[in-house]
Amino acid sequence: MKCDLHIHSRYSYDSASQPKDIVDTAIKNGIQCVAIADHGNIKGSLEAFEYAKEKPILVIVSEEVKSKQGDILALNIKEAIPNKLEAEETIKRIHAQGGTAIIAHPYGSLCGFDGDLEKIMEKADGLEVLNASVFWGNQRAHDFLRKHGYAFTVGSDAHFTNFIGKVWLELPLEYKSTLTPEFIMESIKSKIGMIGGKGGSFLEKAIDHPMRNLCKIGLLK
Repeated sequence: MKCDLHIHSRYSYDSASQPKDIVDTAIKNGIQCVAIADHGNIKGSLEAFEYAKEKPILVIVSEEVKSKQGDILALNIKEAIPNKLEAEETIKRIHAQGGTAIIAHPYGSLCGFDGDLEKIMEKADGLEVLNASVFWGNQRAHDFLRKHGYAFTVGSDAHFTNFIGKVWLELPLEYKSTLTPEFIMESIKSKIGMIGGKGGSFLEKAIDHPMRNLCKIGLLK
C-alpha cells in the first residue's frame, strides 16, 4: 500500500485544498493512506477522517508542528500541539498522546531543521527522507538516513491537490478497512517501507510556492 504522509488542507494558512478533495484525489492517484498535517491544528485531519470512513483509504490524524528548531510531523495524535516549543518538548508531547514524531524535510530549502539533527533523532521516531515540494535537501536527507539507519517517511507536502501522491512510502501490506493508524506507525518504525515516486519538477515547485503566498495573504482560498 502507498502512503502519502505529509499533506496540507485549507486549515493551513498556506493551502487551499478541501479535506474531501484531498481524500478523493489520493484515492484517484492510488494512495491508500494519508496524513493531513496542517500547520498548528488537526481540523483538516478530523474533517477528512470523517469523510473517508466509507472510502478505501486510511486517514491518519496529524499536525505539522513548528518547534523552535524546525518542523515536526506529529502523526496519529488526538489533540493539537502548540507551536514554538523546544523540539524535545514537542516530541515529548507527541509521545504523550501515543503519536509518532517525524522530523520534516530536515535539510529542506529554507525550511530545514535548525538544530543538532543527530541529537534530536535520539528522541524522534524517524525523519522525512523524501519531500516532493522542497527545491533541495532530499539527497542530504537520504545520505543521512543511509549513514544512521533511522526509520523514515515520505510525503508530498502537497498544499494543493496536484502534488498529492507524487511521492509515497510503500509498505508491504494489503489495504484493508480494518487497518489502524497504530499498525501503520509500527510498520514505519519497523523500517519495512520503500521510497516511491518522484518529486515535483522545478517548474511545478516554482508555481506552487508563490501560490502558497497567495493563500497567506488571503487571495487564494
